Amino acid sequence: MEGLQSYSISLIKTTFADNLMKFSISHRDSLSSARTGMIETDHGLIETPVFMPVGTAGAVKALHVRELHDDVKAQIMLGNTYHLFLRPGMDIVSKAGGLHRFNGWDRPILTDSGGYQIYSLGAMRKFTDQGVIFQSHIDGTRYTFTPEKAIDIQRELGADIIMAFDECTPYPCDYAYAKKSMIRTHQWLQRCVDHFEETACPHGYSQALFPIVQGSVYSGLRVESANFVAGMDAPGNAIGGLSVGEPAAMMYEMTARVCEVLPSEKPRYLMGVGTPANILESIALGIDMFDCVMPTRNGRNGMLFTRNGIINIKNEKWKDDFSPLEADGEVFADIQYSKAFLRHLYVAKEMLAAMIATVHNLGFYIWLVQEARRQIGAGTFSTWKTTMVKQLMQRL
Repeated sequence: MEGLQSYSISLIKTTFADNLMKFSISHRDSLSSARTGMIETDHGLIETPVFMPVGTAGAVKALHVRELHDDVKAQIMLGNTYHLFLRPGMDIVSKAGGLHRFNGWDRPILTDSGGYQIYSLGAMRKFTDQGVIFQSHIDGTRYTFTPEKAIDIQRELGADIIMAFDECTPYPCDYAYAKKSMIRTHQWLQRCVDHFEETACPHGYSQALFPIVQGSVYSGLRVESANFVAGMDAPGNAIGGLSVGEPAAMMYEMTARVCEVLPSEKPRYLMGVGTPANILESIALGIDMFDCVMPTRNGRNGMLFTRNGIINIKNEKWKDDFSPLEADGEVFADIQYSKAFLRHLYVAKEMLAAMIATVHNLGFYIWLVQEARRQIGAGTFSTWKTTMVKQLMQRL
């Protein structure tokens, strides 16, 4: 196929039954479907609910690995198959010994399959039943991704959790398109599973393959897809194709229907979600894992998330406000600066502004899911969530 790089994958038979990833549930909320749990991987434990910072090209923008580890206290990071395939390429990552050794992150990693990024290319890609033909956003080079190719790349990357190759259905779309897209995702999933079971990570790590539920905003399709995915008996399951423009209420409705079908003893991952309020509402529906670029991307543009609401630090009102970023002085990521100082850095176009905001926002997101975990364990989650959601949505 055009543009494919050459590298080897170990043809060693593995099965879902051989997977070493384990998930255990420790507490359940009595008034919702929220729960706490623990995922065990070769690179360490992950307490759930968990938020995964997005390291698109193998690094979280504006952060050192040390800051992600020691200041933000992230348990797991996400890498992107599409971007890493294009740059630096699988030859480089493979020579390094996998993504963990390449970027210096010694905790768990999850890689997505590249399906969403390819979907985002618009006119630069073409879906077929075999796979997707697309042009690089960097230089226009033409490539083909198939389900097998997506598994091969993620085997080389060596992530602890890897994702099946899917078609992310756009919103809005009609029922016929959504059904055709869902069926294609199911066919690709079977090919992913077959290829996963014929291969192994060349770096010696155990990897868990998560299927992805699709079906757009059609309840019947979502249930059908969730049943198909549940039937694969994978170690964990993901929900894709949401948070792509549909109303929040519709996202919650689809998530709730899917969670009713997906096995409760497996971790559930809601991909690409979302705002702090989205995360708390989705935890209440039974979701365990989240990722989103919002805390990092919005932070670089001057938006800060706090327990009392959202701050646009570029606004004039913060020019002489010397209070800390959190009104009560809470420190989420072992840093503390005043609003006035951070605004000054943005106005002066100092790189440090993006770094401080990124550490703060990620620290806040990770505090939020950890506090949700604590509240679930204490039996007070539902009351706490109702109060917090109102606060988190305020513009300060």
